[in-house]
Amino acid sequence: MARRWALTLCGGMGDGTSTNSWTPGNDGVRVTVVRASDHAVVTNPIDLTNKIPPSTIVHFGKVSKLSYSSGQSLSPQQGTFQYINPSQAMPRIVSTNGSNNIKAIKRYFCSEYTVKLISNHTGMDYDVLINGDYKLLLEPFAFYKFEGVMIATTATEAALYDEQVSGLLRKRMTSLSHKNLPLSMFLEVSDLGYPAWSGSKTSTASNADIKSSLGLGIVRFQEETEAPVVSAYDYEYRVNTEVITSVRVSGGQSDPDNPTRVSFTINGTTYNVGSVYYPSGDSQLAWVKWRTPATEQDMVIHVSVRGPGGTDKSIINCKIVDLDKNPPPNPVADDRNDNFQKSSVPQRVEKTRVDWTVWSPWWRAYWVWHGDDEDGYWCDHGWWEFDLNRYYASFSASMTILCDSKNPTANGRTMKSGYGINQVVSASVSSNQSTAITNPQNAVSYFPEFNYGTYWRLLERMQSGSTACFEFQKNDYSTYKNRTHFSPIWMPDGSYEVNTWVLDSWTPVGMLSSNLTDSLTIRGSLWDDWHVAPLKP
Repeated sequence: MARRWALTLCGGMGDGTSTNSWTPGNDGVRVTVVRASDHAVVTNPIDLTNKIPPSTIVHFGKVSKLSYSSGQSLSPQQGTFQYINPSQAMPRIVSTNGSNNIKAIKRYFCSEYTVKLISNHTGMDYDVLINGDYKLLLEPFAFYKFEGVMIATTATEAALYDEQVSGLLRKRMTSLSHKNLPLSMFLEVSDLGYPAWSGSKTSTASNADIKSSLGLGIVRFQEETEAPVVSAYDYEYRVNTEVITSVRVSGGQSDPDNPTRVSFTINGTTYNVGSVYYPSGDSQLAWVKWRTPATEQDMVIHVSVRGPGGTDKSIINCKIVDLDKNPPPNPVADDRNDNFQKSSVPQRVEKTRVDWTVWSPWWRAYWVWHGDDEDGYWCDHGWWEFDLNRYYASFSASMTILCDSKNPTANGRTMKSGYGINQVVSASVSSNQSTAITNPQNAVSYFPEFNYGTYWRLLERMQSGSTACFEFQKNDYSTYKNRTHFSPIWMPDGSYEVNTWVLDSWTPVGMLSSNLTDSLTIRGSLWDDWHVAPLKP
């Protein structure tokens, strides 16, 4: 009987000091066989890792999340840490840079090789293991140095141990223990009594959330017909912006005879997306283009999918923010900042090309003659096949800052502090599926006197379309209402570098953006241009 093995999880990013540190790659997965009907643990957990942990490592034995959820307490041990190094190396489990390794993890743990490996090391008969009565509970673990001692913990054990040490683990190793490790696996669909995770995929998690909902994946062994599954991710959008929200749909096969339909309910309006097709064993993006509201708010998008294998529902949490709320204050002549030190330009999110694919079904005819030579008929016993169409979007942007046109003593790209600057930003996007993207819509500038934070200017879009242009908004403190930004009079001589983040060109696979800089030279101050004439007798 044909079977499909489905791993339900999603994923996340790592950190420390000389006595509190973690080396990327020092991770693994704890595997426990669980009976599907009553969630009973039926084998001792095993730990798979590509590394060789130190023989003196401190750990808590082989205990599953289910056992801890049932009340079992931590039991520290030193040494005798048993582990298995698979001959086929596992993919990276705990990421360090925000990349998502979930596809590779799913592929590895749903492979026949890995399931047979687990069968051999747990003593569970392979055919019994895959008969549909059992599931595999996966838990990411890491081994790392904490307060000078090497320790190995699953995400759940890290949360329990942090409670025992009054929050010290979270304080020392928060990026690993309370973000990258627990967010490396979580459920997209509730199972084994654990809920699907609908919280943040990028923020540090609480001990309670880790224990209840994070740091686990589940492999289900099931028949060919599988209910479609939605993988949804959180978004942050700007106000009054055209955006794209997408989900990935999988499960069974979707074709014109057995189609999948996805519905997005956003702010009281339902958007229906049809023609979501994909072959058995694969998946397809479904997306909707919509405009965000004009005011800041938190929104919940409800997603439902109906396909050949059944239905599924999910939610997407969106944060709508207004960038036009924190422009710099009015500069005055006696401003001072004697302790100013220049900061480096931040590495803001930058993505200038993305690629995505869309499955296109087509019918392969296979005619069969039924009956004898004289009395019969032809019947098409064909099937659906799929072509994979590839799409891309490419983004480019540039910026130029100039001395303000009203600056009387500017000399090319050199000016005195206290005078203003003008700016022009150009951004363009191109794609071979133009209906699936949005044009560049926002740009925001940050300044060295505020250490590229604290205050900023949302630029005004002067030209729309696939090539957009942006300039400063008219400055209320400018005598001529120029589109200008005034440098502070205390700004020291040297390079005056402005940072502009151009963003909000959306695609089905995320936002395109660019992090730009340009600079002028400051030499002297506005006071140098003042002349005090002597009084006449």
